[in-house]
Amino acid sequence: MSTLLLRLAGPMQSWGTTSRFDQRDTGKEPSKSGVIGLLAAAMGIDQENWTDLKPLTNLAMGVRHDRPGFPKYDYQTAGCAMADSIIKANGELSTAGGVVSRRFYLADAVFLAGLESQDESLLVRADAALRNPKWQLSLGRKSYVPSEPVWLENGIQDAPLLEVLSKWPWLAVERKWEKRPEKLLVSFESNDGSGTLKMDQPLASFAARRFGARFVRSEWIKFPREVLNVPA
Repeated sequence: MSTLLLRLAGPMQSWGTTSRFDQRDTGKEPSKSGVIGLLAAAMGIDQENWTDLKPLTNLAMGVRHDRPGFPKYDYQTAGCAMADSIIKANGELSTAGGVVSRRFYLADAVFLAGLESQDESLLVRADAALRNPKWQLSLGRKSYVPSEPVWLENGIQDAPLLEVLSKWPWLAVERKWEKRPEKLLVSFESNDGSGTLKMDQPLASFAARRFGARFVRSEWIKFPREVLNVPA
């Protein structure tokens, strides 16, 4: 069993699973559909290509919360005031009132995501694509770009998912005004039906927008003894 690790760090990231036009949510951690979508972009898998996407959806995923971040939201509007008119994208004139849209995101978050598989060749191809992506990589929304490379040196480990997430060095930079945590939260897919139900398992191509359920368990682990970064 092998595990591919990804660093998901950025000033803004959003991992919604129940969004509607005027209310865009985000979960407290990366969604499986979002992480698989990131890999698909790196590998150049078109949103209508289910054949190449399906093997990625079979990967077991886990996430370690190295820096949970802070929930924030953008206040956005679309359209115009009731007394005004606006030209729509199709060229028609619209006098409909504007729509307020709240778009939630995580600020200043860092996650260590792991994808486990018995097919190491698939993980090798995914890792190579992350180092030289076909299309732009984003953290849930196209405008939310990573602040650090998603790929990690020696990011493919010959060990089970939870073991790798428990031992890999902390990714977040230690800051003078912050206290280093004594433990970290890890969320991972449950095979026995226990945990929280999440509707972020892709069942078809991203163009079809069909998602199913998976169970996710969370537990605290000890802080890894080795630290990659020096104090800021």
